[in-house]
Order: sequence, then C-alpha cells, then structure tokens
Amino acid sequence: MVNIPESITFGPVPSRRLGHSLGINNIPPKICTYSCTYCQLGKTKKMQIERQQFYTPEKIVNAVKNKVKKAKTKGESIDYLTFVSDGEPTLDSNLGKEISYLKEFGIKIAVITNASLLSEKDVRDDIGNADWVSLKIDTVDNVIWKKINKPHKSLIFERILEGISEFSLSFKGYLTTETMLIQNVNDQIRNIESTAVFIKGLHPTKSYISIPIRPPAEKWAKPTSETNLNIAYQIFTKYGIDAEYLTGYEGNTFGFTGEIEEDILSVASVHPIRKDGVTELLEKADKDWSIVEKLLHEDKLIEVEYNKNKFYIRKFK
Repeated sequence: MVNIPESITFGPVPSRRLGHSLGINNIPPKICTYSCTYCQLGKTKKMQIERQQFYTPEKIVNAVKNKVKKAKTKGESIDYLTFVSDGEPTLDSNLGKEISYLKEFGIKIAVITNASLLSEKDVRDDIGNADWVSLKIDTVDNVIWKKINKPHKSLIFERILEGISEFSLSFKGYLTTETMLIQNVNDQIRNIESTAVFIKGLHPTKSYISIPIRPPAEKWAKPTSETNLNIAYQIFTKYGIDAEYLTGYEGNTFGFTGEIEEDILSVASVHPIRKDGVTELLEKADKDWSIVEKLLHEDKLIEVEYNKNKFYIRKFK
C-alpha cells in the first residue's frame, strides 16, 4: 500500500472558474519561485527555480484515484483535476507525466501557475497538455514585478514574458490570465494599460482581475479600491479582453432568478453594472430604485464613475 499524504489532494471544492474542482497539491509547502507580497500562504520558505521530483507520479495518481473514488461513492461530481499547490506547480519535474497519466480518468485537467518558468520549453510542453491553464500576469513592468512578486534572483522578467507569449501561441486549450491588483503598487492606469495590451496579445479565453481576499504575506499589500477595480475592468474590455472579477464572491452570476437583490449583487461581484443595466434588472423584477439605495445603505454595493457613466460594484468584504 502506497503511503499517500492527505495534503496531495483536496476537494472537490466549488469554483466559479472550474465548477467542481479536485485540487492536486504537487508541491510541499512553501516552495516557490516567487514570494508574492499578497500570498495567502505567507512568505516563501524555500525559493528555487530548479525543477525536481517531490512525489513520484504514481503517488500523485494514486492520491487522485482514491479521491475520485470517494467522490463518486458520495455522488459528488468532478469537473476538473486542478494542479493548484502550496508552491509553484511547474517546479514539479514530473508534471508532464502526471498530466498524461491522469488523462485516463476522463476528467479535464487544469493548471494554475504564476508563469515564472514558462521561459523553459520543457515547462511549456508539460502544461501544454492540460485542458485549462491560468497564467499569473500582475504587471509587465520589471520594477513593479520585483516589488509585488518578489521573484527568485535568477529569474529574468523579459524571458518570462517571452515564454508566456510563446506558450499562448501553441496552447490549444482554454487559456486564462489572472491579474492581482494591489493598492498603490500596480493599480495605476498606466500600469493597467500596459498589462492589458500585453494580455490582449495572448488572446486568452478569459482574463480575471483579482484582489487579495485573505491576510497577505505582507501587511501593506492592500486590495485596490473599487474605483480602480472598475477602471481596470473598463481598460481590459476596451482592448477586447473578456474580463471578469475574481474577488472571492460566488453565486448565481448573470441571469434573472427573481431574487432581485441577490441578482444585482451576484452580477456586480463579477463585473461593474452600468446604471442602465441595473435599471433593466429592476424593470424585469418590477422593482424600483429603492432596492439599489437599500444595498448602498447596507454597504453591500458601491457606486463608482468612469467616463461620465455610473457603475455599481459589490462592496468588498
């Protein structure tokens, strides 16, 4: 009997991006190429960029097999097997083999990576066999990158960006990006514009704009304001990017359920709603503007302006 650490797999957990996701933690905590200021797992214990074997592929596959079996016994569905680690998943030199072996389960495979090792062809090849990949792109400015992501000293940012671009050209699956906005660090309009231009060139299926929602590694790493979050969304969409917020809120996004307050909050947690869009939702529910005033008063909704238009965003927790 193979001794399998319980921490290798977890879930399945609900995910707005991935439905029901079974997490695969293929890196021991906390080994990473970055020591991001906003990381919810705290500061990186061991910085490294050399790939190595942490667990054998057989141990990973057996851990997943056991979890899938338990989930099926309980009638739980699994939409994705997701490599999301306590460190950087692409540091695992067996990642390509593991993805290949896990294909036998007939479940889609996702990889959530900080993209720091995509300058290496073997890394691009390994995750190229996944069905869904998320790339972390917080900025394209070298100085801001060092401040926000605190990379391993041997990493070269220009090569990382080149690797990301190369990967986007060859990857045939569902490509997403995630940009974490930190107050007074990478949330200035100039930085957001340059980041959006780069992301546009990748032609991602979806781009997520996120904020820290749990205690960060560095206390000063605060989430950007609702106003700047709205500006970022408007800039991304200006460049034709299909953008969404990823701010920790789940729920019945989009559509009309009949519960007007929940409908407004649900949509506003994904992207800002222009005033006329809110009015349209209210008309469908046969309700008036007092609903919005109530949500504003209860501090559940916030009003922001952009290009002389009023938008409504769900208030951060």
